[in-house]
Amino acid sequence: MNPFPIPVVALGAGSQPDEPPPDYLPTPGDMRTFSPPSLREGGDPAARTLAEHALSGLLAAMQRWRFGSGDAPELDLLRLLTPVRLAINELLGEGEVSAIATGTPTLRILETVFAGVWRIVGVDGDKVVSDLVRACPVPAELRQRALAATMPAAAGPAPGDDVMNAPSVLAELAARAERFREGDAAHVVNLSLLPMSPADHVHLSAALGGGSVQVLSRGYGNCRISSTARPNTWWVQYFNSVDTVILSTIEVTALPDVVPAAEDDFADSIERLGEWLATLRQWEER
Repeated sequence: MNPFPIPVVALGAGSQPDEPPPDYLPTPGDMRTFSPPSLREGGDPAARTLAEHALSGLLAAMQRWRFGSGDAPELDLLRLLTPVRLAINELLGEGEVSAIATGTPTLRILETVFAGVWRIVGVDGDKVVSDLVRACPVPAELRQRALAATMPAAAGPAPGDDVMNAPSVLAELAARAERFREGDAAHVVNLSLLPMSPADHVHLSAALGGGSVQVLSRGYGNCRISSTARPNTWWVQYFNSVDTVILSTIEVTALPDVVPAAEDDFADSIERLGEWLATLRQWEER
């Protein structure tokens, strides 16, 4: 007897295996919303008062300043006594974006809870050699350090046998970087949508090289932005709350848009900083 050429499949309720549930990636954590910095008890009242006066002067300069223009408002904290500097740190709090830029000195940059108000600390060995608070979309030092550490595109390592799409991606990035001019829109290559093998990622990383600037944005999940050794070329990775990559892109741009504060956010910071300083003065008057 010849075997039946079509397999028999049972029909009816209960005859089919249960469909597995959709396998969704975990979603990022909750988006952070603005909340004033928390103040420790027992702080130095005199230092805090001086810190409030200094920040009031910064606020007045922010109100006069045209967003994105030169000569951004800033405070030089090295001119202040250490207790006043500590009080300013406390009053500004820690925001969602932090960065480190290697070089001399190494720059440690932190956005405060007020978007567009940045702490910029220069460290040489164990010594703090510069300490600024600056109000601007993003500190210009990030782009300057990234560009200073880049090198002209070289031949790079030869692709291995398992490398598929990395060479074409590299050719596209090199052509775009060569034509890039300040003010151009970002050119984004979405690696998450390309059939990239592990060998492709290894080759791409080796060919692009490591840069001097690393940025972490924690506004919604985590976003890690790294400069490369190629001019105006950045690697941007978005992670969810369990540290799984959910989006990986390489951008040819001056600085990825996820880093600078937007003009609307800066305007909100002016209002919120004014309200925060007014609240502090009310507490002192009680």
